[in-house]
Amino acid sequence: MQIGPYQVEPKLILAPMAGVTDKPFRQLCKRLGAGYAVSEMTASNPRLWGTRKSLLRMDHRDEPAPIGVQIAGADPQMLALAARYNVEQGAQIIDINMGCPAKKVCKVWSGSALLQDPLLVEQILKAVVAAVDVPVTLKIRTGWHQDHRNGPQIARLAQDCGIAALAVHGRTRDMHYNGSAEYDTIARIKRDLEIPVIANGDIDSPEKAAAVLAHTGVDALMIGRAAQGRPWIFAEIEHYLRSGEKLPEKATAEVGQILIGHLRALHEFYGEHAGVRIARKHLGWYAKDRPQNHAFREVVNKAQCAAEQIDLAQRYFDRLAAAGPGLLEAA
Repeated sequence: MQIGPYQVEPKLILAPMAGVTDKPFRQLCKRLGAGYAVSEMTASNPRLWGTRKSLLRMDHRDEPAPIGVQIAGADPQMLALAARYNVEQGAQIIDINMGCPAKKVCKVWSGSALLQDPLLVEQILKAVVAAVDVPVTLKIRTGWHQDHRNGPQIARLAQDCGIAALAVHGRTRDMHYNGSAEYDTIARIKRDLEIPVIANGDIDSPEKAAAVLAHTGVDALMIGRAAQGRPWIFAEIEHYLRSGEKLPEKATAEVGQILIGHLRALHEFYGEHAGVRIARKHLGWYAKDRPQNHAFREVVNKAQCAAEQIDLAQRYFDRLAAAGPGLLEAA
């Protein structure tokens, strides 16, 4: 799939997720098979750009191209300014967030709330596209309400405004992340457009990825929650789509090695104090569905320093690896 001058291969994209797709996680997913990764959304308000959170979110040093940065807001000129600023900081693709259903985002008329106002959507898209010389992409949902799936209308508008690629989450705003994603609207959008279309929502296995591709005919797939604690899902899907065969389940010892590397990257990026705390959610995701995971989380979440957190995580996965399948069957 082509986004401006950038070839995305494999056609598997890490979805932008607030509080999740930070630099360590993006780099990890790219190493493990993602063809492209978009940053967690950054604020369009210039007053927030100097905060520690924003500075970390805009750190793209040593990231492989293409570097995609998602911006969020409701003011066309402010979003245009944010796009220019992020390009100056290294962004090679700007993505506009019109898909987030979070209440705190929508109540300020941002994220998926914008889908209710096509005129404002048009003003935003034209302003941002005109502001930068890099490709601008857009993330939307299938509509703002289950009874008002206006995703196709917004999609055509996006193409007309010069958007280079469109990602569509298969839920409406009012669904949040409840129920199942529907792909009929995405398929309709793909048939209507000439620009690349990316399907997102509930793609959590190689088989599901193949089914969504066949149903929608999209150009690429975007994976979000399924990559949490399983960043190698991109390699699993790529292998299946290419060969029709599933990779063996990743060995417990290797999962432990990936986790330890992820922890070290988080500690280095955020500093020990913040890194230890931010790592806790990732520890929970890696341990999910594994034996004795609740007891492990209760202990590891009390760790106050990086060395202790790494030691506890290493010992947990070492025990699982030593026990082998027997422990898994008994759990």
